[in-house]
Amino acid sequence: MFAFSIYLFRQTDFAWWWFIALILVPDIGMLGYVINSKVGSVTYNIFHHKGLALAILVLGHVTGSDAVILAGIILFGHTSLDRIFGYGLKYPDHFKHTHLGWIQ
Repeated sequence: MFAFSIYLFRQTDFAWWWFIALILVPDIGMLGYVINSKVGSVTYNIFHHKGLALAILVLGHVTGSDAVILAGIILFGHTSLDRIFGYGLKYPDHFKHTHLGWIQ
């Protein structure tokens, strides 16, 4: 899926440095953990949900907004990359407890 996000990005007119510069931006969702793990899990999961990424990508196509398309591609690519490294959607009890299991 990460390779597919690169493919999708190549279909845009954006320079490559945009992909590299933005690929880690969805990790801003971790800031919720500053408050507590329940808030952190919600904000993290919003910024790391593939369904939301695809919905934003479709919205971008429907509205013809290149910036929204880019946001959807970046979100999809980032979440796919996270899954490669074993980072899943978070449960509210602990940062390391994910839908893929416990992070080592």
